Amino acid sequence: MQKMLTLFFLLHCLLTDAQTAINPNLLKGSWGASWVTCPNVPQRDYGVYHFRKNFSIDSLPQQFIVHVSADNRYRLFVNGIAVCSGPARGDLYNWYFESINIASYLRKGANTIAAMVWNMGVHAPVAQISNQTAFVLQGDGDKEKIINTDKTWKVLRDSSYTPCSLDNGARVKSYMVVGPGDQVDATKYPWGWEQPAYNDGRWEQALAIGNPVNVGYGSDNLWSLQPRNIPLMFEKMQRIPSVRRTEGMEIGNDFLAGNKPLMIPANKKVSILLDQSFNTVAYPQLITSKGKNAEIKLSYTEALLVDTNSAKYKGVNVNGPQRRKDFQKGNRNDVDSKLVVGNYDIFISDGGEQRIFRPLWFRTYRYMQVDIVTKDEPLVINDLYGMATGYPFEVKASFKSNDSSLQEIWDIGWRTAQLCAGETYFDCPYYEQLQYEGDTRIQSLISLYVTGDDRLMRKAILDFYHSRVPEGLTQGRYPSSRLQVIPPFSLYWVSMLYDYWMHRNDFKFVEQFLMPVAGVLDWYEKKIDQEKNMLGPMKWWNFVDWNQKFPGGTPDGANDGNSSVITFQYIYTLKQAAELFSFFGKTNEANYYRLLADKLGKSTFTACFDPKKFVIANTPLKNTFSQHANIMAILSGSVPLPMQQKIMMNTLSDTSLSQATFYYRFYLNRALNYTGNANKYYKELKPWRDMIDLGLTTFAEEPDPTRSDCHAWSSSPNYDFFATICGITPSKPGFAAVRIAPALGELNHVVGSMPHPSGMIKVEIRKTAEVGISADITLPDNVPGVFVWKGKSIPLRAGHQQIKL
Repeated sequence: MQKMLTLFFLLHCLLTDAQTAINPNLLKGSWGASWVTCPNVPQRDYGVYHFRKNFSIDSLPQQFIVHVSADNRYRLFVNGIAVCSGPARGDLYNWYFESINIASYLRKGANTIAAMVWNMGVHAPVAQISNQTAFVLQGDGDKEKIINTDKTWKVLRDSSYTPCSLDNGARVKSYMVVGPGDQVDATKYPWGWEQPAYNDGRWEQALAIGNPVNVGYGSDNLWSLQPRNIPLMFEKMQRIPSVRRTEGMEIGNDFLAGNKPLMIPANKKVSILLDQSFNTVAYPQLITSKGKNAEIKLSYTEALLVDTNSAKYKGVNVNGPQRRKDFQKGNRNDVDSKLVVGNYDIFISDGGEQRIFRPLWFRTYRYMQVDIVTKDEPLVINDLYGMATGYPFEVKASFKSNDSSLQEIWDIGWRTAQLCAGETYFDCPYYEQLQYEGDTRIQSLISLYVTGDDRLMRKAILDFYHSRVPEGLTQGRYPSSRLQVIPPFSLYWVSMLYDYWMHRNDFKFVEQFLMPVAGVLDWYEKKIDQEKNMLGPMKWWNFVDWNQKFPGGTPDGANDGNSSVITFQYIYTLKQAAELFSFFGKTNEANYYRLLADKLGKSTFTACFDPKKFVIANTPLKNTFSQHANIMAILSGSVPLPMQQKIMMNTLSDTSLSQATFYYRFYLNRALNYTGNANKYYKELKPWRDMIDLGLTTFAEEPDPTRSDCHAWSSSPNYDFFATICGITPSKPGFAAVRIAPALGELNHVVGSMPHPSGMIKVEIRKTAEVGISADITLPDNVPGVFVWKGKSIPLRAGHQQIKL
């Protein structure tokens, strides 16, 4: 039965990717349904609730569309089957609702619709904005309105849930803001509550607290509703392949296949370490029988931590510098003399049959440790597996080369990007699950090049637009219940708009953001030091990179004035903005931005260039130097053309410069392309090869010792394999024309295929001699282009063509 429900849920997720039509009358004014909640409970405190309504229909409809939302979250069931989860994360001004056709779940006669709703209160993830506990369901038309939420719905507060995994002793000591674990006492859980046969006679009547209102309407809104603008997340079963170690009894892999239950004797203490073999994001599903009062603790970690007190590691500097002593991990495949420290859930059995425990929110793990303490009755573990989840990207791109090791970089990079994409982009799925502009710009480009799906990028652009503070900046991450402003990330939001404009013919969407773009640029203009014609002191957190020489990621001069790094980034963004404004007919603004960029570029280069080192310093004091200053100086066009090559080569070779980490290497690669040195990119992949040698199955936040083992800003090879090695980039806005300038480096043969709004771009490139090349290229209909190789430019037409040089 459980397997059938799992397959049914997966099928439903696949079928509901298409946008469900919404009655246009529901997109204005208020709804007829009511927001409902549980009476006599603190409305903003932690709580888990069950809502349900029994209803009857005389015949089976072709469609039966409902619109659903909740605060914080819900999981919707129809006749006992889970059909939808949500809402997509937003804010109180843009509170999303899901639209679902539930006709296929209905029966002629009696039916039950039910929802599990939870509010994490003060323990909620920082990415979760909230007002109070509430649930709403609105029928699309007359036939569906019989199940509108109102006082005919019933509700039960679930006393079996308490938050856990809140102590720093069990969690890694770090910035951990993903919400609590779930401790569930099965003796208090209302088993079968979502089934039609359940007796809800003792449940309370739901309390109506007001009518739902759409954005742009209402005068006292608790939430302002918006239709969900991304597809539902996928779920699919994911078996755990192996047991790596046990304590208390010998246990093999058999039970993990789901065919052979595992029996834990009475009064026994057992520990089982499971290895998914790769990092994943999933809902663990534990199915147990018997074992009354047994406690099962599920702990999750991306990597085991070295037990530095063990004989194996005592006195050994496992991962280099001790600046993050809590993150000593070593090779991720090794488990000996290592500890499980991480997030956890606890399930206390009631002795019933086929009890299913699933946490309210997904978990991130490669390793899962199952710690079991039984009481007077043996416990049966019938099954344990994950339901992998995330944004339903469909991979359309492919890349192959004569270096087979690049395939592993490709696979791991895409896994990293996939795990960092849900209802928003995530910086990391384990620690934060927050959407930052700096990360999201890179993630969005990867999504476009690998899948062609731009919906999550559009949502991210909107999310950051909705985050703006009175000063005109966007917040550094959003949605977020805590204020954090990172001014350089506001510049990256402008760069994201530029990227979207270049890659998508969706100009009306872009045009609406010109005024907010001007607001970001104006904030920076007001910070210009008029004497030096550079940026002066700036407020907030001026993060650039987790560089060891940048305290808190902030370069010299950012806070006290005259940072060349951020001044050059501002210039880089001014020039992108000038192109945007010019395209939309804002000629005066475009010219102004160009003139300002040129003025700042000349003065900042003059003030910070060091002729002895032949690189650019972080400030006019010329006492600290970084790759970052030189990268942004080049990308902003502020380095005189005759000096570009030498500065670029010194940026690569001068190890006295503080170095770019995985994140900022994305911009290092852009500088290589800008200066005509893209062929050097292939040799710059060593940091990714090093991570693979350490057993990582996703790419990390920064070099070891690292906090996060899964950080999508480190997945840039999945973009650069196409944009740099294959050399595929848009040459006109909307990807109306293509530039193909391959840079194989030491490679001899590459084959690439990537999605374009009009079809697929396909290239196969071979070196034929020391300087010769053969290229097979296919462009979509009505998409022209140019092929560039060693200073030669050859026009390309739509369709297939061959080039030999």
